Amino acid sequence: MSPQTELPGKLTAQSWPAPAKLNLFLHVLGRRPDGYHELQTLFQLLDWGDELQITVNGSGEITRSCSSDVLSSTIPESEDICIRAAKLLQAYCDVSDGAHIDLIKNIPVAAGLGGGSSDAATVLIALNRLWCCGLSQQQLARIGMDLGADVPVFVHGHSAWAHGRGERLLPVTLGPRFYVLVFPPFGISTAEVFQYPGLKRDSAPLEMEKAGLQPGRNDCQAVAVELFPELADIMQDLQAWGQPHMSGTGSTIFLSFDSERPAINTASKLKCRYNVRAVGGVDRSPLLDRLSA
Repeated sequence: MSPQTELPGKLTAQSWPAPAKLNLFLHVLGRRPDGYHELQTLFQLLDWGDELQITVNGSGEITRSCSSDVLSSTIPESEDICIRAAKLLQAYCDVSDGAHIDLIKNIPVAAGLGGGSSDAATVLIALNRLWCCGLSQQQLARIGMDLGADVPVFVHGHSAWAHGRGERLLPVTLGPRFYVLVFPPFGISTAEVFQYPGLKRDSAPLEMEKAGLQPGRNDCQAVAVELFPELADIMQDLQAWGQPHMSGTGSTIFLSFDSERPAINTASKLKCRYNVRAVGGVDRSPLLDRLSA
């Protein structure tokens, strides 16, 4: 698909990637005075995700269409995070133009892969360029925090060690990595996980140098297994193929590999049992490459 597609009326739809992420580990350090949780996590960006076709127009209206029937039927257009992101930027920069956003949804909803946050970040970055707003990454990231704690990492576009709600980011170089993603047939609500009384909220802070940059414990996993016991069965089954980990607060389980071929082979063998995908981990977001194209 080309970056630009001609539409009727001489308008041009431009294509923008919205990559998924993994939380290689996720520790909950405590509850903050503002009601949110203090976290430590390691974000790994992926070379796969959603795609947005964005068309700027002079109407002043923000509209959205979506390839996902599930998303379209469960989230009203006015509450969609892409719409909210566009309207926040529009108001912040006093923009009179509008835009239509066509979301090609590949990342499952409530899967712990940051799909909504990545979509919002892509909208902010793309419309900042298309509307000629001229905001910096830091300004866009601050706007993004009003939409979700994971939005800043997608705005900055690098794998990162993160603190706070996830907004204090230290870019890291992980090098090429390979994963098999396993998608159970259900999603898990982030709010439900963090409101769960049994959630571990007292993990000790880690130092990055001592912790390393490898997959590790996810404090939200025990809650997810209590809410969805079948998740434990899937993870036990996957131990024959590697060390399974859950990403974020969602349902996606991932296996790590040192090279691409074992990941592809494992995905091929598992596809008769699960919905799976082999993906690559990247340090630099494909969205940044799109900006510099």
